[in-house]
Amino acid sequence: MTKAKIGALCLARGTFDFEAARALYLERKAQIERDGSVEWFFYGDLVFEPEQAQQAAEYFEKAGVDAVMAVSGTFHLGHLALIVEKRLRRPLLLWGFNELPYNGGKIRLNSVCGVNLDASNLYKAGNDTYVCHIGDEPDPDWIRAVKMKAVLAGAHFGLAGYRAHGFFNLGAADADLYGKTGVLLDHYELSDLMRGAGEAGAGYGAGEVAEIFDCAAITPEQLEKVAALTRSMESFLLRNRLDALAVRCWPEFADTYGISPCAAMSLLAAKGYTLGCEGDVEGTLSMLACNAVADEPAFLADLSQVNLREDYALMWHCGVAACPLWDKKSARTLEPYFAGGRGVTADFVMKSGPVTFMRIDSARGVTRLFIQSGTAMEMDKDLKGTYCKVRFGKPAAQVLDTVTSRGVAHHVAMIYGDYAETMRKFARIMDFETIE
Repeated sequence: MTKAKIGALCLARGTFDFEAARALYLERKAQIERDGSVEWFFYGDLVFEPEQAQQAAEYFEKAGVDAVMAVSGTFHLGHLALIVEKRLRRPLLLWGFNELPYNGGKIRLNSVCGVNLDASNLYKAGNDTYVCHIGDEPDPDWIRAVKMKAVLAGAHFGLAGYRAHGFFNLGAADADLYGKTGVLLDHYELSDLMRGAGEAGAGYGAGEVAEIFDCAAITPEQLEKVAALTRSMESFLLRNRLDALAVRCWPEFADTYGISPCAAMSLLAAKGYTLGCEGDVEGTLSMLACNAVADEPAFLADLSQVNLREDYALMWHCGVAACPLWDKKSARTLEPYFAGGRGVTADFVMKSGPVTFMRIDSARGVTRLFIQSGTAMEMDKDLKGTYCKVRFGKPAAQVLDTVTSRGVAHHVAMIYGDYAETMRKFARIMDFETIE
């Protein structure tokens, strides 16, 4: 997965306590550099003059940074941030320090006013992608949002087959996708996923699959097909250097191969691969972006049931959730419950805890980001597939009305943890409309 590159510089002016700002900046710099999940590029010491800002912009351009953290060490000239923005056209975090105790009745940093100055200049220049932050530490949500952007921009993305039959709302325009996210989409045939047993060390053996799932409901032949498909699909992903793959998993797959790919996709998701079902390119893209910041794999879910009386929703899909999302209480099985007994899906209840939903979704020429948070609750295993019961942060009826009135597609990426603010900042730096 592509590692984000972030540049940082500290802006200052000699009429304020720039020595205190320098000490604060260098202390924060030492702390920030410990974050190995980002490749950091710090420019020099302090930037006072436009010529220095130009040199910093050239340094960041040569480094190929994905975004820049412009630290308002003290109040400063309005030229500085604008020069960097003009040269790079990259997302900017305008970070201001908390004000220090007064010294002799004088404001020492005036850092917040510097942030205000830069924000006003950028806004009036037509830039809507900057983010402002005041505090002793950099904004973790903005950093995570930059990671999401960087992963998409560097992604090699594949589509095997096409979108599922009749799912017109899941279609994606290749050139528009590239223009909005930087993602290059390559198309492959479904048969490409089924060829060969795979490279040594790829995928799973039948015995390994049987250790993870209770396989009593499927035949030995189906079990071997699941294992063989994991090997073939993983080899395909590695051979083509794909960061994510959307698969048209029905209706042809079961007829052609003998089983659906659901269980194999669940097993590979547990190994860190980003795989989306039903040929949903933007849904799989959403999963890839989520996987850049979440501790566990994303799940592509349907909003399958809304209980208005008890105010919850069932987030379900036919059996592709990654095994680590299991609640460790329900039976974890492989089931052939659809496609005439050839479904072979992963079946378990997903664990409880805070969750965030997100979908990159294009409609009417606009790219939107649907964002919602909630809590997955404990439930019995009453259904086939992989699923959880969720109570949203707002009434379920309101969430359903938002989704249907705004035409959001019927798949959303779900991750464990509260990342709603990260998603909002991701939408801002990508210049996506938000739907909440």
